[in-house]
Amino acid sequence: MAGFTLQWTVCSEDAGRDVKTFLKEQNVSKTALTDIKFKGGKISVNQQEVTVRYLLQHNDVLTVIFPVEQPSVGLNPENIPLDIRYEDDYLLVVNKPSEMNTIPSREHPTGSLANGLIHYFNRLGLQATAHIVTRLDRNTSGLVLVAKHRHIHHLLSEQQKNGGIERTYEAFVEGQLKQKSGRIEAPIGRKEDSIIEREVRDDGQYALTHFQVLQQLPSFTWIQLRLETGRTHQIRVHLSHIGHPLVGDDLYGGKLDLMDRQALHCKRLQFRHPLLEKTLVLTGELPEDLKRLTLN
Repeated sequence: MAGFTLQWTVCSEDAGRDVKTFLKEQNVSKTALTDIKFKGGKISVNQQEVTVRYLLQHNDVLTVIFPVEQPSVGLNPENIPLDIRYEDDYLLVVNKPSEMNTIPSREHPTGSLANGLIHYFNRLGLQATAHIVTRLDRNTSGLVLVAKHRHIHHLLSEQQKNGGIERTYEAFVEGQLKQKSGRIEAPIGRKEDSIIEREVRDDGQYALTHFQVLQQLPSFTWIQLRLETGRTHQIRVHLSHIGHPLVGDDLYGGKLDLMDRQALHCKRLQFRHPLLEKTLVLTGELPEDLKRLTLN
């Protein structure tokens, strides 16, 4: 089975540079170059294998074949229906339902999005693990960005670190927000007596959440949220911190009288495609359980 392949035609501005420098500028990581050298990859120029010290010439055709990926040990393929909202040769966006883990856990070792992706990749003849770029909690529904190859995962992760992946959520929170819009800027860290729960704490990691009220309902508020950071449980912790926990989020103070999962949905993803040089904007409508809340 052939590995993932990228190819460039060298322009005059890059002539005289060695392959290593050129590939670094294309954001090919040091780890990837090491894997190419020792795990079965290949670098060639004009169909002749070369080392990273080769000096490129104008109009050279540089080809990089990455090693064939080995799926994660213990991640078994499962025939799980996937609601795919976008797909190309490099990545896909899946609309994840609630009550589905993004990856397996000790409590839920099967039935995850990752298990379903491995089965789907097998059907495509793609040997890869599940490269999840934007992870969601088990009971949060919505759009998840997935890379099909390790290098694409690296490129998207770098984009995410630099704030280039914009995630917009819709949620229902308890009570009436006094402000129509605002920002919650508070550091988040692990709660000392819990391996799961997070809290706002001075020694936590910087976290920033923007919110805007969409509609005030009798006993709760429908809001839109945009993240500038991606801390674990960020939205849940921040909303609880300001006294408006998510409806159904009993871990952070929400009530269960209207629904038994946190009322949170990732509705929109916007990012720059790492290879096709175009901006992608994907949306996913609210699931039925959250639509019912809008009728209250």
